Amino acid sequence: MNDPKTRRPRQADIATLAGVSVSTVSRVLANEPGISETVRRQILKVAAEHGYPVKPAIETVAGGLALIASDGVTGGLSIFYEAIVDGLRAGAADAGMPFDIRLVREDRTTPDAVRDYMQAAGAEGLFLVGIDPNETLRDWLQASMTPTVLVNGTDPRMQFDGVSPANFFGAYEATHRLLKAGHRRILHLTGSHRHTIRERIRGFEAAIAAVPGAEGRLLPMTFQSSASREAHELTLAALAENAGFTAAFCMNDFIAVGVLEAANEAGLRVPEDFAIVGFDDLPCALMTNPRLSTMRVDRAALGREAVSLMLSRFRDRTAPARHICQAVVPVPGGTVPNAEPVRDADDL
Repeated sequence: MNDPKTRRPRQADIATLAGVSVSTVSRVLANEPGISETVRRQILKVAAEHGYPVKPAIETVAGGLALIASDGVTGGLSIFYEAIVDGLRAGAADAGMPFDIRLVREDRTTPDAVRDYMQAAGAEGLFLVGIDPNETLRDWLQASMTPTVLVNGTDPRMQFDGVSPANFFGAYEATHRLLKAGHRRILHLTGSHRHTIRERIRGFEAAIAAVPGAEGRLLPMTFQSSASREAHELTLAALAENAGFTAAFCMNDFIAVGVLEAANEAGLRVPEDFAIVGFDDLPCALMTNPRLSTMRVDRAALGREAVSLMLSRFRDRTAPARHICQAVVPVPGGTVPNAEPVRDADDL
């Protein structure tokens, strides 16, 4: 018979000696997350003392805190940011990163407030979602060497890691789809103080400038009321001028819905008489008739990529900042007709 003194201990033996369940022992020995550090250390100590082979512990990942602009998620853009948060949560869970979220007003993201938020969450890394840090906050984050990732934000001084959609090139492609369909007088409904939206304006203007004879007009929006309702009113007013505009590129899909309603109300056939391209590929794009032609922003991928950037920053806190630009993909719909490509200025 085997000498019981030399028998390799079973997980049940370790559980008894440590005063925990067998399943808890199994999870600790497999290096699974979700066990308190005190219990984990006790089980590993008992296992080592009784000769049970223990795998090297997985490196503990520092925690992350996401601060999200409350003005965005409590208004029409809540759907846009919901998918980003899903991606952040999923990426953090896959990496074993403790993760927390706070809604904040962007004008209240002071260094003191951010420090308090991070201490309360026990976080070392900061995700700023839809927030462009002001100079005071940027200086504090830089001086404190706080690992920071901007998600759909901007950093003109290139101090922080970040991920965002290809706003300029996405807008260029959206406008080019209308130009390719033969439209030469195109409206652009937009309005925001944020750099990300100004990049869409630049993309629109660059695409218009690339085709001789094309003309674009910006219709600035105030967002004092529903974006869709305001877009509806602005579009009706522009169409009433009979200035020959036959298409619109919209800052987002909510705006595009209002433009579509205005075109229908004006007695125009879409896309035969008036064409529309939206942006973001929000759920409302599936609900219009015809289905909205738009540009897809993979919002969950933005969140996952942000976590990847944070993990890299945890490993090397002095590396140069990186910014990742996610491609924006055209989504076919029924608000732009099929047509042969038009030649760009370089081809003329």
